[in-house]
Amino acid sequence: MKTILAAIDFSPATTVVVASASSLARSIDGRVVLLNVTPPPPVVAEPGGFGAEVVRMSEAATEAAIQELERLEDALEEDNVHCDIIHQTGDPVVIILEQAKKLAADYVVLGSHGHTALFDLIVGSTAGAILRHSPCPVVIVPRQRPPAARAKPASARRSVPVGAG
Repeated sequence: MKTILAAIDFSPATTVVVASASSLARSIDGRVVLLNVTPPPPVVAEPGGFGAEVVRMSEAATEAAIQELERLEDALEEDNVHCDIIHQTGDPVVIILEQAKKLAADYVVLGSHGHTALFDLIVGSTAGAILRHSPCPVVIVPRQRPPAARAKPASARRSVPVGAG
């Protein structure tokens, strides 16, 4: 059975990434592994007080992520797509690449958040790093715009004359 590793971050792109991974799994008789990576909590030097609150918030975020992963897993299983879930804490690029290798993934599916080239140049791009270093093909699901933003008004459409031959 082929393995599709779908890296999700619960952003608006998650729905489209999961749907794309599910569709791919159906077409190749594969399974989907949903992976969510939570960044580690910041290091706080202050004992107790604020530091303890940061740890509690991090633990709550992890618990919420696991519950959402389980909900998505149930939805895929109900749709007859075999699904497993993984949640880890750390650097998303490192963990996605490690899991792709560990699972011998046939595909990695992830979303594009549509940052500008300048943003990617300065900050870097998770999708770009995965593309450069993945051990398998990568499917980048583009950021979805609202339907109204996708449709061009009639005045913006061009007509292309077709020659009579």
